[in-house]
Amino acid sequence: MAALTLLALGAAPASALTLPPANKPFDYQIGGVYNPLTNVAIVDRDRSDPPVAGKYNVCYVNAFQTQPDEINWWKASHPDLLLRSSSGAYVKDGDWGELLLDTRTAAKRTAIAAIVDGWIDRCGAAGYRAIEPDNLDSWTRSQRLLTMAENQAMAALLAKHAHAVGLAIAQKNAVELAPARTTIGFDFAIAEECEVYDECDDYTAAYGNQVFEIEYADNGGQANFDAACRARGATLSIVYRDRDVLPLGEPGYLYRWC
Repeated sequence: MAALTLLALGAAPASALTLPPANKPFDYQIGGVYNPLTNVAIVDRDRSDPPVAGKYNVCYVNAFQTQPDEINWWKASHPDLLLRSSSGAYVKDGDWGELLLDTRTAAKRTAIAAIVDGWIDRCGAAGYRAIEPDNLDSWTRSQRLLTMAENQAMAALLAKHAHAVGLAIAQKNAVELAPARTTIGFDFAIAEECEVYDECDDYTAAYGNQVFEIEYADNGGQANFDAACRARGATLSIVYRDRDVLPLGEPGYLYRWC
C-alpha cells in the first residue's frame, strides 16, 4: 500500500498514513453490509458497521448533514447546530431526507467537529484506516445560506483530527475544492458520477491515481460506465453501483468494477 508522509500536509503531525491501494477493486457498502468478493481490496462502510478483516476499510460519516434516522437526536441534543432559513424552518436535503448542519461560524464548526471527531475516533478504534466525510457540498443545497469557504474550514478541522489519530481522509465530491486538497488536508478522493459531470480530470489533476470513482446505473447507465472504464480503467478504481448501494442479495443490487 502507498504511504503518505504527513509533513507534506501542513496541518498534520509528522507521521505516516497508509492510503488505500490505488486502482484496486473497491466496494461501496454504505447502504448495507455483505461479504465482499475475494479480490476486493477496499471496502467503504457506514460508521455503525464493522470493518472487514484483511481489507483496507474506509469509514463513512455524514459530517455536513444528519442521517435521516438521527434527526430527532440532533433536534433534541443540538438544535443550534442545524441550519435554519430566515423563517426558522430547518433546511433539508429533499433527495435524502437529511437536515443540513450549520457551518457558518467558527464556534458552530468547532461544536460540529467535536461530535464528528467522536465518530472518527470510534472508526479508528474499530480498525478502519480512513474516513469518508460525506456531504462536503452541502452549501449547494443550503438556499445560499452556507458558503464553500465555510465548508472548507469545517473539512480542515476534520482532516486535522483524522490525521492526529492516524487515519487518512477522503474528499467526497465537491470537485471545486480539489485544488485546495493540501490546504484542507485531504489524502484521496471518492468521486461520484465524475464521468457524467465531466469532472474526473479535475480530480486526477489533484490526486493522481488516488481517486475512487463511483458511477450509478440510474444516471448514464452501462454506456456511461463503459466510457469511464475506457478512459480511466487502467489507472483508477471505478465501480458501477445501484443508487441505493443495496447489499448483495437484495433486489436491485448491482456491483461491477473495472
